[in-house]
Amino acid sequence: MDVVLGGRGNVTDHSAASLRSTSANVLREIVVGLTEGVILIDPDQTLLWANAAALDMHGVLSTDELGPTVSDYRERFQLRYRNNHPVEPGGDPIERVVGGEAFSEVIVEVARAGAAEPEWVHKIRSLVIRDENGAPECLALILQDASLRFEAEERFERAFGANPAPALICRLSDQRFVKVNQGFLDMTGFEREAIVGRSVFDFDIFANATDRKLAKERIVEGRPVPQMESELDLPDGTSKLVIVAGQPIEVNDEDYMLFTFADLEPRRKAERLARQSEQRFAHAFRMAPVAMVVTSLKGHEIIDANRAFNSMTGHDDEATVGLRPGELAFWDTPATCRRFEQVIEASGGLHNADAKVRTKAGDVLDCLVSAAAITVEDDPRVLWVIQDITERRHSELELVTAIETVMKDASWFSHSIVATLANLRVQPLGTPPREVAALTKREIEVLRVICEGLGDAQIADRLSMSPNTVRNHVARIYAKIGVNRRGAVVVWAHEHGLASNSPSSQINKPLK
Repeated sequence: MDVVLGGRGNVTDHSAASLRSTSANVLREIVVGLTEGVILIDPDQTLLWANAAALDMHGVLSTDELGPTVSDYRERFQLRYRNNHPVEPGGDPIERVVGGEAFSEVIVEVARAGAAEPEWVHKIRSLVIRDENGAPECLALILQDASLRFEAEERFERAFGANPAPALICRLSDQRFVKVNQGFLDMTGFEREAIVGRSVFDFDIFANATDRKLAKERIVEGRPVPQMESELDLPDGTSKLVIVAGQPIEVNDEDYMLFTFADLEPRRKAERLARQSEQRFAHAFRMAPVAMVVTSLKGHEIIDANRAFNSMTGHDDEATVGLRPGELAFWDTPATCRRFEQVIEASGGLHNADAKVRTKAGDVLDCLVSAAAITVEDDPRVLWVIQDITERRHSELELVTAIETVMKDASWFSHSIVATLANLRVQPLGTPPREVAALTKREIEVLRVICEGLGDAQIADRLSMSPNTVRNHVARIYAKIGVNRRGAVVVWAHEHGLASNSPSSQINKPLK
């Protein structure tokens, strides 16, 4: 900046005494109270005077500590630009103003000689006071301490770059992207050069947004952009679902828009997998050969029933959906319905429970019922699996009747044939059921001899006990395994691997 003065007072030279000139005195009076730093320089490169703000910005107490001359100042203070390049001779603001150059703003980092790191950031402009002939009469450097501002900006830069949350910064004056952090590059696969410098209309992050028009209006107005979903087109030809929002910010006294992103792709993949899983469940549910029903966990209303259920019971979807099993008269008694619902609510499931199911025609079926709590479309439900074992139960009764008939006169019927009949329904081996564990060692001995077709007297003779003791043992066996006939004992023993000639009897030998 150049200032021309109309008179010079009584001063006739430009030595250090020029500080007493009219122009210098007037200037000094003006700048003493300024918060900006001011250094007055004589055209002969002598440092004439500095106000308190300028001294503070150099960490000194007097003008002499700045240096008597421009050369001394350069020796005592090192200047460099913010890109870490040193200020070359002739480019120092103090040298430029001595050369009569007027400049509006130069940003430099300042450190005392020998310091490893800069201590201040100065924003400098020049003031050249000329006489009526246009010759420089007094020179001034006007300084602003920008240290705190640039420290804050550096902290912002570091936080922006290190933040794993994807983000972009757009300059509002020309609506171009000026910064992109590593989080955004990692999320999208873009290179930095493909984004920085492009406009928001060229690199359009709102191209597939739910409200693109609103987003563009807010950017133009410099107002916050509310959160909205958008699908970003990626460089590999795929796309990524995100939530994006914009927030106005100010950097270096200039207005910008900070865009932040949340990656929704994991959620979309999870939702897609959940839909696929539910579709597979629905298909398996429909095609399963065993009767299945889905009810709500609370209220136990029927939500869906498969074809096997409708075929078994004679009901159809329209008649069942929305009803409770009790309202459908599905179980044989209301007590059965309440019992099963209480078990489900208490434990979340049941397995192979005996139950009787009533069909639409009024027939009663023997069934095994299993149930488990499941979640479908975020809704807690219960899956019921109902297996009709009516024919199997009839076969068991017929088998028991046949064995008892045979055992009435086992003298002419070989024991191997009796065992073969009883083994028609040997169950898979596993952990001995509760009834087996309840039997004593002596009761198991009696049970095995019963399976050989012996009567009470023969058992007493074989095991060296009285007939009355045998009868007591037989009665306890009946009570513990839940039967009331000798033929049923034989079937039960073969099913549980306790008959002496059962394929699985070797497992139970340690019980003897």
